[in-house]
Parts: sequence; C-alpha cells; structure tokens
Amino acid sequence: MRPRSRAILDSLGRNVGKLALATTIAIVLAAMTHIAAILMLPWLARQDAYARLAPTASAENAVLVAAPRAGGFGEVDAPLPETWLPLHDPALAVGACAYDLADGPLRVSAPDGALFQTISLHARGAGAYYAITDRAAVRGRLELVVATRDQLDAILAEEAAAQVETGPADAFGDLRVVAPTREGFVLVRTLAAFPSEAPLAEALVEAVSCTIEPL
Repeated sequence: MRPRSRAILDSLGRNVGKLALATTIAIVLAAMTHIAAILMLPWLARQDAYARLAPTASAENAVLVAAPRAGGFGEVDAPLPETWLPLHDPALAVGACAYDLADGPLRVSAPDGALFQTISLHARGAGAYYAITDRAAVRGRLELVVATRDQLDAILAEEAAAQVETGPADAFGDLRVVAPTREGFVLVRTLAAFPSEAPLAEALVEAVSCTIEPL
C-alpha cells in the first residue's frame, strides 16, 4: 500500500474514532438530561400556580399577590414590586384565591368599582376557562357562581322547585360557570392607570370575596 493511501486510511480511522466518541458523549448527555427532567417532574408539579396559591383557599377574599408600581410607570429602571408572577404588568394589582369544589360551589362577588377590573377562572393544570370584566356587573356587583356539572344541576333543580311555590325568580340572576376540574383558582386584575390609583386598585382587588356555599 502506498504511503499516501496509508495516511488517508489512518486519518479516516482517527476521524471515525473521534466521531464515535463525540456521538457516545452526546447520547450519554441526552440520557442524563432526560433522566434529570423526569426526576424533577414531581418538584415542578408542586410549583404550579395552584400549588403556590393553595394557602389562599382558606381566605374569604382575594389575596393580593402583585401590587402596581406606585412610584410612577415611566420609571423603567425602577424595580417592580416583588412577586412570583412572571412578567408582571406594573399597572395592575393582581389578587387570587384558590378553590376546591369538593364541599360546594364557589361564589365570587366583586363590587363595581371606579377602575377597570377583570376576573378569570383557571382550572388546575388546564389553564384559563372563563373570563369576565366588571362591565358585566348588575346593580353594583358582579356575582359569579363556579360549580361542577352535578352541583349546577342540583342548583337548577332546587330553583325550579322553589319557583313552583313562589313564582318566577328575579330576572337578574347569578352568572353560572361549569368548572372543568374540581380544583382551580380565581385571578383578579385591576388596572391602575395612574400611580395615584394604585391604593384604590389594591383595595378593589382585596374586596373581591371568594366563598364556598355548601349545597
């Protein structure tokens, strides 16, 4: 075999060996990453929004979890109020209350305030499933009932029986929402368009009540 051919073969052998070593290292690293991700799943599951908000389930009102920036929204270098919420809007006061419908439907009651407010319902592990603004308030309050399908059927049956005895009910009833899961949380956001409105926004968030009504 000619020296040049031998040199080419030796070079190919060395490159193949390097390629095999690199491929082996990549496979090992990928396997280690995959195993680490699987082992972290239980820890990550305990860090979801519902888990963080679980202590608020015993509160009768929404708990403030993020406050608006009171020092002026134009101060882009000013630090945001500390919160675990990602990318928190500095113009919003955010409150939340977790719920578990095992003992009955949840009633969310919010006053019709002077600031724009939204209320969204989130199922544990399934994201948001309903949202509404304070513009839907009737007679100065927004009344929202969150229930499972069986609970809502029981409420409707009870109302139908009551109407037989007392006649038609008031036309302005509660807003009823069927929850896709038993556990979830309510998120309340109130807009403070100006820094001077920050205290009012926080007060309106904390004025939202979240109570379980056993059937």
